[in-house]
Amino acid sequence: MTDLYPAADERELLRRAAAAHTAAVRECEAFLRRLPEVPDPADLAEYANLLTREEQTRADRQAGLAIASLEAE
Repeated sequence: MTDLYPAADERELLRRAAAAHTAAVRECEAFLRRLPEVPDPADLAEYANLLTREEQTRADRQAGLAIASLEAE
């Protein structure tokens, strides 16, 4: 069975993963703020890359914690 709470030494890894995800989300927001009204293909490619990075960092962030079911067994 997976422990619900990570060991103390794993907490720093979880913090770093959360910080990386936060940075990725902020970069995506900054991009959207400067996005021109009519994006060109380079803008679309950059957005796709930013979304991929955001999804990867989110997965890394979530990988460290097991979430207990809220439903009664």
